[in-house]
Amino acid sequence: MCNDYRLKVDVASIVEDFADLKIKIRFGEGTPNIEVREDIKITDVAPIIRTVEGVRGEGDLVQRRWSWPGPSKKPVYNFRSDGREFTTNRCLIVADGFYEFSEPTEKGKKRKDKWLFTKRDEPIFCIAGIWRETTDVGEAFTMLSMGPGPDMAPYHDRQIVILERDAWVDWLDPSISAKSLIKPLAPGTLQVEQVG
Repeated sequence: MCNDYRLKVDVASIVEDFADLKIKIRFGEGTPNIEVREDIKITDVAPIIRTVEGVRGEGDLVQRRWSWPGPSKKPVYNFRSDGREFTTNRCLIVADGFYEFSEPTEKGKKRKDKWLFTKRDEPIFCIAGIWRETTDVGEAFTMLSMGPGPDMAPYHDRQIVILERDAWVDWLDPSISAKSLIKPLAPGTLQVEQVG
C-alpha cells in the first residue's frame, strides 16, 4: 500500500486550486511553510485540509504527522474504507503524485520497482483521509484504502482512495455519506511511470 507520496506545489497554488472549486481555505494555525517534496514518507509531517465544524465549503489547512501508532505500535498509515462510514475527523490529503512498489521486472535486480502515479490533467489531487488525536504522537492522519481501480490493478491489489475534484467539498461535509464518495476512478485517469 501507499507508503510514499509527493507534493511539489506551494500553499498559494493549493489555495487557488480549492478556490476554483468554491472551497475557502482557512489557516487556523497560521499559514504553513510547505516545502516542495519528492517523497513524503510515513511519520513525516505534511499538509492536510480538515473539516470546519458546521461550515460547508471551507477547510482548515494544517500540518500533521502521517500515521499513528497502532495496537502493536506499527504505524497506521493506510486504513481500509471497505464498508465503513466516516462521520467525523475527515480530511483531504493534498498530493500531486504517489508511489507504489512492485516486484522487480529486471532479472537479478534486488530492489522493488518504484512507480509514480499522477492524475491526468490535474496539478494536484486529494486523497481521502481521516485524522485522530493520539496520546503518543498528538494529532495524526492516515490515508483510506480500497480495492484497486483499473489503473492500479496491474501494480497492486489495493489502492488509496483518490477523490474526484467535485467530491472534495462533500468529503469535508460529514453529513454527506462517505461510502457514496469512495469509488474507483475511471480507466485512464491515472498516469503511471517507472521511476526506480
